[in-house]
Amino acid sequence: MKEVKGSYVLLVRLDIERSIPIGKLGYLPFPKAYYAYIGSAMNGFNARLARHLRAEKKLHWHIDYLLKKSEIDEIITCRSVEKLECYLAQALAGTFPSIPDFGSSDCKCRSHLFFANEKSRLKVKVAEAVSQIGLTCEVFSRPFNIDCISDGTFSDS
Repeated sequence: MKEVKGSYVLLVRLDIERSIPIGKLGYLPFPKAYYAYIGSAMNGFNARLARHLRAEKKLHWHIDYLLKKSEIDEIITCRSVEKLECYLAQALAGTFPSIPDFGSSDCKCRSHLFFANEKSRLKVKVAEAVSQIGLTCEVFSRPFNIDCISDGTFSDS
């Protein structure tokens, strides 16, 4: 069975303002907010999202450091054969503040992490950006349960 791939957005909640060490970026200030982290899973959603949801893991990506101090509230997936993460990052960059250089060390984007006081504002903007290119997204909420179901998608049922 072929693994379903594409780009995704982790909607992350940080309940208190704090300074968090983010790998080589050092300590960065994070306001109390909802965060949208944009990534890609071109080898498949299941393994990548399962890794993000695991509490115990080697800290490798910038998001790993933030997730040690925060909580994933929702996951938005967008199936595609092309990487859309930079397109989505640019769509959010015009509306929301970001954490500079976060998650974007392998591209020319200013950031792949954006924040707002209301999670719904982030979700609406992601949905708008995805629909503008003729694709759809799926939203998964807590409690998460990662299973390979018959079509190879990420499941939260």
